[in-house]
Amino acid sequence: MSDHTATPAPTTTHQIVIIGGGAAGISVAASLLKRQRSLDIAIVEPSEVHSYQPGWTMVGGGVFSPESTRRPMASVMPDRVSWYRTSAHRVDPANRQVALGDGRILGWRRLIVAPGLDLDWDAIEGLSGTLGCNGVTSNYRYDLAPYTWSLVQSLKKGTALFSQPPMPIKCAGAPQKAMYLSCHYWQRQGRLSDIDVHFCNAGGVLFGVKDYVPALERYVDQYGIHTQFQNRLVAVDGPSRTAQFAVNGDDGEHLVERRFDMLHAVPPQKAPGFIAESGLGNDGGWLDLDPETLQHRSYPAIFGLGDASGTPNAKTAAAVRKQAPVVAENLLATFSGDPMSAAYLGYGSCPLTVERGRIVLAEFGYGGELQPTFPKWINDGTKPTRLAWWLKAGQLPWIYWQLSLRGHEWLAKPARRDTT
Repeated sequence: MSDHTATPAPTTTHQIVIIGGGAAGISVAASLLKRQRSLDIAIVEPSEVHSYQPGWTMVGGGVFSPESTRRPMASVMPDRVSWYRTSAHRVDPANRQVALGDGRILGWRRLIVAPGLDLDWDAIEGLSGTLGCNGVTSNYRYDLAPYTWSLVQSLKKGTALFSQPPMPIKCAGAPQKAMYLSCHYWQRQGRLSDIDVHFCNAGGVLFGVKDYVPALERYVDQYGIHTQFQNRLVAVDGPSRTAQFAVNGDDGEHLVERRFDMLHAVPPQKAPGFIAESGLGNDGGWLDLDPETLQHRSYPAIFGLGDASGTPNAKTAAAVRKQAPVVAENLLATFSGDPMSAAYLGYGSCPLTVERGRIVLAEFGYGGELQPTFPKWINDGTKPTRLAWWLKAGQLPWIYWQLSLRGHEWLAKPARRDTT
């Protein structure tokens, strides 16, 4: 008698199954359908609400209303897609199956993994229990971004701490954006001289691409911000308003306690566990993709994009806008047996809101290579400009909702690979 357990038959089989209905999953589905309307596509996504997460920084700065950043998932789901309103539990790449959280099993000819990442709030002792009270907030959660703005408005004097965890995180500039917008408000209100602002960064530099650092440093100096590098937030005591940081120095790591009146905390971030459990992850647990084609390194029938990817690009919605057409073109090429000709060069964009009305528009690819959308005479991304603010505040939300999620690939044409 064999102890081998037979693989269960799939409930349904689709040409393409997409795990995730966030920016990445919806955009790539729309890009695929734009190229071939007859495709049989399924999206696995449990949420009933779709969020424009880049807008939460602006909510925390009093610029956007929280409601403007959310829409019903049904309103952005492409009409021709089968929507499974549950989560992905596990992937069986050998048998081309996805086990769903509700017990169903989906078969697929091609799989796109785009589930986003997990915010590990519990990795910081005491943080989860005090979020939304005791002056502790985070723009990384929809329900907390309004609390950020409330704290900024009410703080008259005291100490404000802004933390940044170890990389990788989504929108690496977001911890700073919250800080700059807060400082600009306090400056306009004549309060900044009475508020002690600290940027406690687990990393060793202000920003990972050196070309943008001088402009940011000028704002750090202008606002009188104290930069604390190699400072990793490890614990928060809300009632006593104290935070503990693990500080790396020449003599090793030691703990430093800091009191605060306001703490903007950003949690460590990780890939969803099913990626590693399914044998799809790299050494860090992130989806193991070829950085140029976005095809899985070990399983040619699997592609991926978005924040769960192990590619060395910035995890931003702007990256997804460039990745979606690359995945769409290359996946369809594997159906027809053609070479994969589309290339992703690591583009990501981080509009650094250094003040209300001006933004340093950081645009870069793999290795920190600058990849500006516009020529320097239109917008110099290494300097704060009003045009970049106009794009961020007035145009990018519309581009997201009306273009990216509908397969209109504005300024997102893939680079070409040498397939000879």
